[in-house]
Amino acid sequence: MVGTRDASEIKGPLVDGPVVDWTDGPVVDPAYLDAIATAHDQGGFNRVLIGYGAVGPEGWAIASRVLHATRTLRVLVAHRPGFVQPSVLARMAATLDQLTGGGRIAIHFITGGDEADQRREGDFVAHDDRYRRTGELMALLRRIWTADAPFDHVGEFYRSEGTFSSVKPVTPGGIPLYFAGASGPAIEVGAAQADVYAFWGEPREAVAARMATINAAAARHGRAPRYSISLRPIIADTEREAWDRAEWIAHETARRIGLARERSARDGRYSGLGGARHETYAVRRDVGGTTSEGRKRLIAMSSERDVFDERLWMKVANLTGAAGNSTALVGTPDQVAEALLAYYEIGVTTLLLRGFDPLEDAADYGRRLLPLVRSGAAEVDARTS
Repeated sequence: MVGTRDASEIKGPLVDGPVVDWTDGPVVDPAYLDAIATAHDQGGFNRVLIGYGAVGPEGWAIASRVLHATRTLRVLVAHRPGFVQPSVLARMAATLDQLTGGGRIAIHFITGGDEADQRREGDFVAHDDRYRRTGELMALLRRIWTADAPFDHVGEFYRSEGTFSSVKPVTPGGIPLYFAGASGPAIEVGAAQADVYAFWGEPREAVAARMATINAAAARHGRAPRYSISLRPIIADTEREAWDRAEWIAHETARRIGLARERSARDGRYSGLGGARHETYAVRRDVGGTTSEGRKRLIAMSSERDVFDERLWMKVANLTGAAGNSTALVGTPDQVAEALLAYYEIGVTTLLLRGFDPLEDAADYGRRLLPLVRSGAAEVDARTS
């Protein structure tokens, strides 16, 4: 994952569940974005996620910068349906695909489990309805990208006449569509439309169970999606050093949350959206303000204990209220590679890895972790073919 500033739970603007304070430094640092994109490109990553937030920098502009700053790196642009018409989105993605050599664009559909964040952008559509809208949009994009003549569309959420795009994706397979969602309505849409179904980091048994449910739903549509899992590796030369670093990360995260709360109380920044000039409002830790089933799952798991499987660490997920990708794998590079390959062996073929020190960790993963994962995956393939 790349961002426009050097920030995470342990660095950059102070973060608490409801508030991210953007007063410290520029929101967009082009030099940092170039540096972290280059680190991923040189480190051997295939693709980087560009995230989405209701008041954050715009993702397609970031994608353009990343693609032009790198040689082979691909992008996965997070997109929230409801704000860009299908024909416009289709042309945006296909045009960028053409301008950057082809095959470097993918879209990650995030339908939204935080009602307040949806309303900030003017979306008051209910949770389950939003997933049906996402499904309609994904199907429409594929039709627009492959249609050789204009067509009319009348659906539940979108209506158009003479829809057509003269610009198409470069590769015959088109632009990959990633998708995330843990609720029943989400599963129905993802099973029918997603090329890649994305999970946050959960224990292997839970991931396998979710995959089985989605596979059964996808089979009814004659489909078989691939799977992605998002994790935060914490690696060190020894296992003890890795766990010590993990505990320091938890301590620093808690300390910074405390500072954010003190500053918010002092400056009155919880007075409501209208009273905040410099803050980005994010999800709250309690589940009452979210309709995200994935977040509720992580909150419940992280409340139960800190460590699952051999080294899946959820302490930061508990501290932050599972606000995004927040579960880690802790150990030496060999140990973390082994844990990642355990997901690969149950059918997860995309690993979305992000560090708590994003730039330094990306370079470190490229040197010490990715080669082990790739060689191990080749051994798994040879053994199971």
